[in-house]
Amino acid sequence: MLHFRTEIRNTPQEQTIKVYVNDFSLDDGIKSMLERIETVKLVEIQPSLSRNRVEKNLTIFSAEGADINELKTSIDILLNSYFSVN
Repeated sequence: MLHFRTEIRNTPQEQTIKVYVNDFSLDDGIKSMLERIETVKLVEIQPSLSRNRVEKNLTIFSAEGADINELKTSIDILLNSYFSVN
């Protein structure tokens, strides 16, 4: 079973990255970790809607000019490292 999954989402204003963590008690710690990434503008913890299997998700807004695909790759690497240790 995967500890998390990430996906790029399109909103009317901008693209965001959603992170769904199976154990949402870790959301605050992961949020702090993600906020340290240089190309992250903002991280919010939001309630998940309907079809998702977790209660909450982390929504990540990228900094101006950041490549959303590179940011997603960085987040995936960071979280894979985090969950391989913990």
